[in-house]
Amino acid sequence: MDQVVLFDELEAANGKRIGVATLNSEKSLNALSLPMIQLMQPKLKQWADDDAIACVFFQGAGEKAFCAGGDIVAMYKAMQAKPGVLVDEVADFFSQEYRLDYAIHTFPKPIVLWGHGIVMGGGMGLMNGASHRIVTERSLLAMPEVTIGLYPDVGATHFLNQMPDGCGLFLGITGAHMNAADALYLKLADHFIASTSKDDVLAGLREVKWGDTAALNQQKVTDVLNGLSLRDSSHRPAGQVEGHQRLIKKLTAGADIESVVAAIVNDKTDDKWLAKARQTLAAGCPMTAHIVWNQLQHGTDLSLADCFRLELTLSVQCAMRGDFAEGIRALLIDKDKQPKWQHASVAEVSAEEVDGFFTSPWSADEHPLAQLGK
Repeated sequence: MDQVVLFDELEAANGKRIGVATLNSEKSLNALSLPMIQLMQPKLKQWADDDAIACVFFQGAGEKAFCAGGDIVAMYKAMQAKPGVLVDEVADFFSQEYRLDYAIHTFPKPIVLWGHGIVMGGGMGLMNGASHRIVTERSLLAMPEVTIGLYPDVGATHFLNQMPDGCGLFLGITGAHMNAADALYLKLADHFIASTSKDDVLAGLREVKWGDTAALNQQKVTDVLNGLSLRDSSHRPAGQVEGHQRLIKKLTAGADIESVVAAIVNDKTDDKWLAKARQTLAAGCPMTAHIVWNQLQHGTDLSLADCFRLELTLSVQCAMRGDFAEGIRALLIDKDKQPKWQHASVAEVSAEEVDGFFTSPWSADEHPLAQLGK
């Protein structure tokens, strides 16, 4: 069987090396699986401790995707076997995924991530932790969990809250697609580089005169990537989000999630991108909209580690009491794309039901991520 993550080390200047990690499941669009996570976590620790490793480069196999999300089919099977209870396999997957995301966010050396092709869900979690996030003219980003009865996780509690007014909420509840220009505007990426320039990126990194100062090495990587960004700028697509920023702010200004959803769904602006977002929201899971609304309010003052702790609670509750299994069934198992959500509309969801999703099934000391960041 092929190794699901390939690791390599490239010779670089000053006797240093560059660690390369390739998600290697092209058939599944490099969907993030538990075996992938379990290979990457110790390798990152090894590279962090190895003084000869100057920098890490993340990529996905093939040209279609960096990582199209988490491997949720395996979770579906576990949920089906034990409906309505806390399933170890589900809690374990999300715990290990969030630990890996946190390790990337707090990695002591530059991590350059080649965010080419599809970057969604779990792929966004990996990408957002990297110090140098590259998008290309073929990057397609989204947090489309509203279509499967989940919610934007993998640190989205933190990164959606960093976006311009209303954008985090809008993108979280509509699952709208973003291109490279959008990713730069929303601070989901740092550099635009043409897809044909990956070898130039690696060549540039190998030529860096690496030093022993972390901040200086980070700047040296930035300088290499800025040079290539400038050279490739003519390939950059036109953005979709920035031009609609004022409208998004207006549509998401309601006092509660019901009024925000009504404003978006009833908006008549003649624009393909907005029309698709409206359509996805209208067909999406009503509970997801409530979770995102509350998640973003809870997340404004939380540390990154606390965001992941909150998300683990939300994720296992979605598996136990929510529409998550039904969403996966409709999209990936039976593929009928006709999910039967527990609620017919956002207005039908009660506050008590929403509160249940934010109630941890563990005490503070027993929480699987209790030690994260400590």
